[in-house]
Amino acid sequence: MKPEAFDLVKLSVLFVSSCDISPGSRATYKNALLRFCRWCESSDVKEPARQTILSYKLWLDTHGFSSFTKSTYMVVVRRLFSWLEENDLYPDVSKGIRGAKRYIKSHQKDSLSIKAVQNLLASVDGSSLIGVRDFAIVNLLIRTGVRLKEISLATINDIEINENQMRLWVYGKGRGGKDEFVVLTKESLDPIRAYLRCRELSNSSEPLFAALSNRNYGKTMSTFALSKMVKRRLRGAGIDSKRISAHSLRHTFGVLAIKAGASLYDVQLAMRHSTPGTTEIYLGDIEKIKRAESSPEKKVRDLLR
Repeated sequence: MKPEAFDLVKLSVLFVSSCDISPGSRATYKNALLRFCRWCESSDVKEPARQTILSYKLWLDTHGFSSFTKSTYMVVVRRLFSWLEENDLYPDVSKGIRGAKRYIKSHQKDSLSIKAVQNLLASVDGSSLIGVRDFAIVNLLIRTGVRLKEISLATINDIEINENQMRLWVYGKGRGGKDEFVVLTKESLDPIRAYLRCRELSNSSEPLFAALSNRNYGKTMSTFALSKMVKRRLRGAGIDSKRISAHSLRHTFGVLAIKAGASLYDVQLAMRHSTPGTTEIYLGDIEKIKRAESSPEKKVRDLLR
């Protein structure tokens, strides 16, 4: 079964090219196998055996890699040897070896509680054009989980309304066209309509949300400008933390959707995640919330009063 001259690098390239995976996953596979090939070379491994895989796993454990990275590296290596055996190129020496334990990840940024969301929306003064615009943006971020980049690139005619659907078409992450969408509800669409009624519009190809500064008046809002605006509105609502940013509003949508009973699959589709593993990170966010809400430390404090 084993070829006379085992070339791990060449076989790794063949394996990756045979995989029906996204470009992002392909890059991940290449990086993972490059790491393994280099380790084998530095360890003078010519023909990998079961002990090779166990030693590599131990090396990952002792060299500061995150649990997520270790899990990914081990998964790819195991898939490589499974593929090699299926194609009669080399025995699966990884068979029966467990992958690295993958802990539930959570975001480095926090999401907002329902009360914080209510305070944030209530704090935006809608008596001016900028207030009406900012409320529509913040409200849209919370209710749809749309990305700042997607908002920046959106035009008025990206909104589609018919008897069955209300949605905003967006550029998906890493996509070349507006082939993905977020679903609009009456609550997310009405503030946008109110804002557009206040604007002087020339045509429907204008930016959905336009800059109001003297220099960029009427032009597209950059992601930097959007992020800065949201951070200012957060501070105006008394929410000033390094762990809360504009992107936290997207996290908030994901967490609230799961807490409201949406399935992980439905949330994955809504947030346009390429893999379910990304969506599962929101479970870690929910665990952090539960940890804070049911704090044993506070229970001990109450008991000792």
